[in-house]
Amino acid sequence: MPYSAKDLRGAADAGVITTADLDRLLAFLAQGPGQDAAGEASPAAKFDAAHILWYAGALIVIGAMGLFSTLAFTQMGGRALTICAIAYAAAFSFAGHYLWHRKNLRVPGGLLIAIAVSMAPLAVYGVQEELGWWGTFGKPGTVRDFYIWVKGSWIFMEIAAVAAGIVALRYYRFAFIVAIIAFALWFMSMDLAPWFAGMDHADFATRRTVSIWFGLAVLAVAWVIDYRSRNGDFAFWLHLFGLMAFWGGITASDGATELGRAVYCLLNVGLVALAVILMRRAYAVFGAFGICLYLGHLADVVFKDSLLFPFALSLIGVAVIAAGLVYHRNERAIAAWLAAHLPAPLLRPRA
Repeated sequence: MPYSAKDLRGAADAGVITTADLDRLLAFLAQGPGQDAAGEASPAAKFDAAHILWYAGALIVIGAMGLFSTLAFTQMGGRALTICAIAYAAAFSFAGHYLWHRKNLRVPGGLLIAIAVSMAPLAVYGVQEELGWWGTFGKPGTVRDFYIWVKGSWIFMEIAAVAAGIVALRYYRFAFIVAIIAFALWFMSMDLAPWFAGMDHADFATRRTVSIWFGLAVLAVAWVIDYRSRNGDFAFWLHLFGLMAFWGGITASDGATELGRAVYCLLNVGLVALAVILMRRAYAVFGAFGICLYLGHLADVVFKDSLLFPFALSLIGVAVIAAGLVYHRNERAIAAWLAAHLPAPLLRPRA
């Protein structure tokens, strides 16, 4: 619930906060919600035509240079690929820096910096190809195969992406750069799975286990960032990729018994509860998908051709709606209890 300056002054008049606290609070709010610890404005996420076009354009460029590259692109040769990637990175870095500092256009400037970061794997690919190192840790492939197959030779490309992203974040506090880092780390976890398992090629079960633990580790880092950061949702992409890895690994696990599947459903209910507590919609999305998968299993296997199941499921739906009404009626009391027992950074509205 938003509060106005008049409400805050009323709280000061009532003795809830001191006059000094009121002055400091008003001065802080006057800086705007986008001020980070260094005093630089962090770009606020918006859903309008300009932002959609900016993000769409950035994704098209990143996809064109990586995901949709074909064998014809790699036939340029390693040296030409590296020069091309460096030229792209330099051009986009220069343009992004100009928009970021000279024009104060943080979103398009940050997206151009993110594009420059995404060129790091391509440059490393070209270096490996030129020096004859390609295939040393796995079978050779094209640039596009990086996004399809899991091979040891991709490790250096992933390290380059993470390193470039960390350097970029040092100078440009833009949350989308974290998406590239998280994406590379996710791929790295799969590529490192054979090394951890002590085998040349990890089977699906091993990769699934690695995905689960990697997802939990990323989520832990995201929660720490949520707790420590004051402004700017830099943990959003970590939450998203962490959930994808953790939830995907759990969902792909074989539920040998109905008890195991019921536990899976309870886990997804817990994700929905976390969405309410942490103000993170991503948890609700994954949790809702998991619950729907379990209900689909019940309808297709356990209660197949059962006349009572649709009615029982309808009652469950009505109970969920009733729970929502109870929550709505007691929202202020619940919010007050959470505010008293959880750190303030975890309670900020999130995506």
